[in-house]
Amino acid sequence: MTSHANVTAVFPETLGYRLKRIFLGRPYVTEQLSGERLVKPIALGVLAPDCISSSAYGAEEILTQITPFIGLAAFSMVVPIMFIILGVLFLVTMSYLDVIKYYTTAGGSYVVARDNFGPRVAQVAAVALLIDYTVTVAVQTAAGTAALTTALPSLVPYTLPITIGVVLILIYGNLRGLREAGSYFALPTYLYILGLGATIVVGYWKKFSGSLHHIAQPAVNELVGGRLGHGGSGLLMGLAFITFLRAYANGGSSLTGLEAISNGVASFRRPESKNARQTLVVMSSVLAFLLLGTALLAAWTHALPFAAGTPTVVGQEVSAVFGNSGLGRIIFYFVQFATVAILYTGGNTSFNGFPFLANYVATDKYLPRQLTKRGHRLAFSNGILVLGVVALILIIVFNAQVNALISLYAIGVFTGFTMAGAGMVVRHRRERSGHWRFGLAVNAVSAVVTFTVVIIFLVAKFVEGAWIIAVVGPLMYYALIRFNRQYEREERAFRATAATEPPAIHTTRVVIFVDTYDLATERALQYALNLNSYSVRAVHFDIDPRVTRTLEARWGEPGTASASVNLEVVDCEDRRLDRAALELVADVVRDPDVFCMVILPRRGFVSRLQRLLHDRTADTMAGAVMHVPRTAATIIPYRAARIRAIEGDLEEVPVSDVVTRGGVREDAHLEADQLLAERATDTVSIGGVRERDFVAIAGRVKSMTITRENGANELRCMIADHSGSVALIFQGRTVVPGIERGTRLLVKGTVSSLRREAVILNPQYEIVAASQGEE
Repeated sequence: MTSHANVTAVFPETLGYRLKRIFLGRPYVTEQLSGERLVKPIALGVLAPDCISSSAYGAEEILTQITPFIGLAAFSMVVPIMFIILGVLFLVTMSYLDVIKYYTTAGGSYVVARDNFGPRVAQVAAVALLIDYTVTVAVQTAAGTAALTTALPSLVPYTLPITIGVVLILIYGNLRGLREAGSYFALPTYLYILGLGATIVVGYWKKFSGSLHHIAQPAVNELVGGRLGHGGSGLLMGLAFITFLRAYANGGSSLTGLEAISNGVASFRRPESKNARQTLVVMSSVLAFLLLGTALLAAWTHALPFAAGTPTVVGQEVSAVFGNSGLGRIIFYFVQFATVAILYTGGNTSFNGFPFLANYVATDKYLPRQLTKRGHRLAFSNGILVLGVVALILIIVFNAQVNALISLYAIGVFTGFTMAGAGMVVRHRRERSGHWRFGLAVNAVSAVVTFTVVIIFLVAKFVEGAWIIAVVGPLMYYALIRFNRQYEREERAFRATAATEPPAIHTTRVVIFVDTYDLATERALQYALNLNSYSVRAVHFDIDPRVTRTLEARWGEPGTASASVNLEVVDCEDRRLDRAALELVADVVRDPDVFCMVILPRRGFVSRLQRLLHDRTADTMAGAVMHVPRTAATIIPYRAARIRAIEGDLEEVPVSDVVTRGGVREDAHLEADQLLAERATDTVSIGGVRERDFVAIAGRVKSMTITRENGANELRCMIADHSGSVALIFQGRTVVPGIERGTRLLVKGTVSSLRREAVILNPQYEIVAASQGEE
């Protein structure tokens, strides 16, 4: 019967994998992808940090643009500008309520644009969202550090290192599989809403009771721009169109993150659409309350933005409302640390959104496919690393200054809003179902308004940094299109090859290239002799006469595979092994009825140093002969095991042919595995079963195959535990209710040998736990 492999002893884990286990922990299994569905209160706390936390700097970003030009007159403009922004918030919320009604899968504006405009146009939304996610990490973490240094001014000189450290922690945590689902991630949102909401309510009360006073004006050189209005300026200067646009553009950054509910609608409990829409309304309402409240408090207290970014406007408002002593100071620290928590958490949401969006785009063949692969802990590790590295570059280049980073912000997200609204317009025109005219009107207005915001932002902030997005955005779009063209070109090439008429092959000849005689060559010869071929040729290219003489002397020793194959020595005057191999194989397949199978032994080595000491001749020769028609190249690897000799030196020895399997794979510690372990007390390890034994075993169904034997169908299930695997064969059946990949079973039956493989025919079974696949 089939033997089993001692994986731990014979096939040790690589150094890279061992380092992963040390730094990232034990790996997660795919079944652990199935996640909890979120109730509305938790969903609000988990998905809203990016959106709601922007209220911490919305009013401040308006003031940074107008106080240097119009001075204290800015406080008469901040509230009207905020009302215009809230009007945009209302339109975008109405648009996304419509999106969520029809699109209950993740993907947001990218999916809407792809379904209604096609994949190419959808890449505009993809580029916009990828940029937005990246800048969000930089802005949110920098703003969080600004809130931290407001509470602890002694940390101001360390703003950049702190921000970099936070991003590195977020990268590490997400590589470990940090989940956004759960009450712990919802807590900062509610603490922030409680703290800032209380500040606004108490501020309203103090304003109308006449006890809210202006903040003492700081030295002008400490303020943004190093001035507080131009000489002779005032409100008339403030009406300058460009000043208004710049303030409006900066304040528009307050609406970033509004798409988070749409992107995460699949994580809601059923009915997903209804629950997500209700949560979106609550989130937008809370955001509107906080934005308007902070703008009013700024106008009432005359809180001015500082050039250093700290103390923040919100921090000054809290101090003005509650005072700087006793309970007021405690409340100040509470609000500031709640602000720090929600801003850093808001930055973390991008580490969930960016990798998933990159996965969707890569699945559509517009980004490298490496971005579709899940890592050690089920996270999209490559996407996390790309996001983290680019965000760190932005933070370093802009010195972790929120006001500088804002110039890159909002263009991406408002482009996404525009694509979502325009996509819904196209959908309503096409489907014409329900109240389609109302939906069309709402989305059309939203698309026009948000597109106008994009243009305003580009014009008003072009010199300050928006030009970077204007340049990078089109380049990214061009790159995505080129990626797609390359993938499509490759697929067409392979489809064309597959569609051609298969050649009529009557004769297969095997050619094995050898350079020396050792265990690797012996294994390759054994493989070649077991192929059903017309002839086997062993060919050595003579580039060193001494090596050739040694090979000829050893070749054909009794009891070896070389005794059954003649050695053919071929001159190679120019020492170009790849060219010589190509020419020889081309001669073999000159007859159109002949197919050539090229066998290449390869010696494998344990350490990287050993691999550096040897070339990759087999790969080079395989790459050369693959261009010859009716030819296939097979590399036969052979690796020696490493042992420690008595003298203490490392020594390479042949790998034993006795194979027993040990427990390399860990239990996933899923509920199903624990339940199976509780029920498997009277079972034996699968790796220890023997032919003709009646056994009771427990394990997980790893694979299922339907085969046809003697005119009848059979269902073949491979069941495995930590020690090995065995096939369960259900004769005359193609399906067994309740059994699928991932099902945990208790099985009883007699072990038989079928084609030297351990099987149990028509076993008794009990389903212990169903598969825990991804929802």
